[in-house]
Parts: sequence; C-alpha cells; structure tokens
Amino acid sequence: MIEIRIHGRGGQGVVTAAELIAIAAFYEGKESQAFPNFGVERRGAPIESYARISDQPIKLRSQIYEPDFIIVQDDTLFSIIDLFKGIKKDTKIIINTNKKLSLKLDAKKENILFIPATKIALEVLGKPIINTVMLGAFAKFSELIKLTSIEKALKSKFSGEILEKNIKAAKQGSIFGHPKVES
Repeated sequence: MIEIRIHGRGGQGVVTAAELIAIAAFYEGKESQAFPNFGVERRGAPIESYARISDQPIKLRSQIYEPDFIIVQDDTLFSIIDLFKGIKKDTKIIINTNKKLSLKLDAKKENILFIPATKIALEVLGKPIINTVMLGAFAKFSELIKLTSIEKALKSKFSGEILEKNIKAAKQGSIFGHPKVES
C-alpha cells in the first residue's frame, strides 16, 4: 500500500487533491481512499489530507503517520508545523516553492522535487490554487498514476473552462515531475 500525505492551507484544494488522486487510482483499477484531517479551520489555516493506493482492499482507516509521499502545497508551513514527521529514508517529497530551499532531511536528494506551482497556477488559472499543478507533478514523479487518469478524475469533478484550465495546469505540473528539472 502507498500512503500519501498532503499539507497545505484551507482554500488551496488540499482535500480535493487527495480525492483526485484516489479517483485517478480507481480509474486505473486500484483500490484507493482519500480523507481530510481538519477541524474548525478556516481559509488559510494549515490542513492535511491523505490518500492511499493499493492493489488490495484497504481496511486501514487511520491518519497517515509514515508517508511514502509528502506533497507540500505551501512552503510557508515550514515555520508552523513539522511537515516531515514520520518521514522514511525513501519517502518522496514534492514542494511548491519558488525558492531554493536547503532541507536537513534524511532523504535522498533525488526523492525531493521542487516545483513553482503557484507561478504556474497564476499563469494558467489566474488564481493561486495549485492542487492540479501539484497533481501533474505527482503523477509524473511517483509513476503511481498516469496523467491521463488525473485528467479523467478532473472530468468527474469539473466541466467547461475550469476543467480545461485545470487539465492544462496538471500538464504544466507534469513537466516538473522529475527532480532533474530545474525550476
């Protein structure tokens, strides 16, 4: 089973990102689940969401404590919460940032991907809603789900111009889905 933890702020599409990962995995014939972890938070407050993907039925219903993947949608969270709690040596990390960050982690350099998702979202969507950009990068970086499955998942939730823009945003994100690409 692959476990994914997504960190961001309310209003950035953190919960929707986990749902779209689960839907995309389902379209590929895999078992999946997605769920948020938040209470009375409001727009801008730190939140987490989770997704699991497996070839077997998923019976586990707990939060994700030792993720295989971490997606950080907002780099301002570094000073607020421990984004890397439970990290394993082979955990892969995707971080939305325009900055060159120096992380002191026990993770391989090739397992960390930096992507300027906010910049891409502003160019494509006209808003700093970066979840679909991050999903495109996740699809390419993880190789767990195909970009076409992300597109299919987007079609299950959106239509019209917003759908087309989100598909474009995911495709732009997938360009950065390899750690050797410099942002």
